[in-house]
Amino acid sequence: MGNRVARGVRSNENLAGWLFVAPVVVILGLFLLLPILMALWVSLTDWNGQGSPFTGRVPFVGADNYTRLFAEEGLARRDFMTSLRNNAYYVAIVVPTQTALALGLALVVNNRMLRGRGFFRTAFYFPSVTSSVAISVVFLFLFANSGAVNALLGMLGIRGPQWFADSRGVLHLLLGAVGVDAPPAALAAGGPFGLSWWDWLSGPSVAMVSIITLVVWTTSGTFMLMFLAALQNVPVALDEASTLDGAGRWQRFRHVTLPMIKPTTFLVLTLGLIGSWQVFDQVYVMSQGEPAKTTLTPAYLSYRTAFRDFDYGSGAAISFVLFLIIIALTLLQRRLMADREPAAPRRGRWWRRRVPEGG
Repeated sequence: MGNRVARGVRSNENLAGWLFVAPVVVILGLFLLLPILMALWVSLTDWNGQGSPFTGRVPFVGADNYTRLFAEEGLARRDFMTSLRNNAYYVAIVVPTQTALALGLALVVNNRMLRGRGFFRTAFYFPSVTSSVAISVVFLFLFANSGAVNALLGMLGIRGPQWFADSRGVLHLLLGAVGVDAPPAALAAGGPFGLSWWDWLSGPSVAMVSIITLVVWTTSGTFMLMFLAALQNVPVALDEASTLDGAGRWQRFRHVTLPMIKPTTFLVLTLGLIGSWQVFDQVYVMSQGEPAKTTLTPAYLSYRTAFRDFDYGSGAAISFVLFLIIIALTLLQRRLMADREPAAPRRGRWWRRRVPEGG
């Protein structure tokens, strides 16, 4: 009798729980899951944007839109691989830089001895709440040929480049400074996916560097707040105890602070990784993928292919490949940052040098 009553109570609780979450499930299904499934279907067709993509008149091409991106020679594969190369350099620079800058700013504004902490927190966070389109337009003026950046470089005796007209990669520019202007035969002969090794190793273009500068400046404030919240949750007693045991500032930061804020670090790196692979606003406003497609990214290429070239099937396929790339890299990052089994503890304090017996 008691078991029957308990089962009845639990079933009523389950029913009540589903009733409470049903509105959210319906909304997510209609406005998130259903559009994703519709876009997946579009990526398997040759829809040109006219009429409905779910009629029998739309040609079904299967995986052809995906194979063109990887296996078939042509402009589609070259543009897609160029966008992956550009975005890979973008991610490799933006994610570590904005994470390190955000952590540094958080350490500064978390200092209890700093006066005007509220002002500095607001000042550092302000670019993050400003419209990305408005800031992109301002940066266009700053990095113009006669803009403030080149004027400042001119005061230092440096001739500034044409930021949004120079398609040369930064690594190529550095090699040119030491006399290597032409690619070696081994690097120019061939490479994977239709690009030569020389193209893969070009580095970000000068135009991409300006976009990277903008993004790092505008995103560090948000991540600074996350790190600041994590730092304020680090027990003060733990930091004071390590100080009394002889730990220096760097040792306290490395062995006490960093392990305590590891979950926040993982969150910042994950959000930064996802956001940097989805970069679109700045490219759309500042460069449109130019010069010479050196600022072309997969997100902008998907938009251009679908809404300018009216090839919605290929545009949707690019979006899903980008989605798989983000998922794979996020899982890899989670695996790399997973907690390992702790090593066997050493005798004595980890920050204290061993003292000889009888010393």
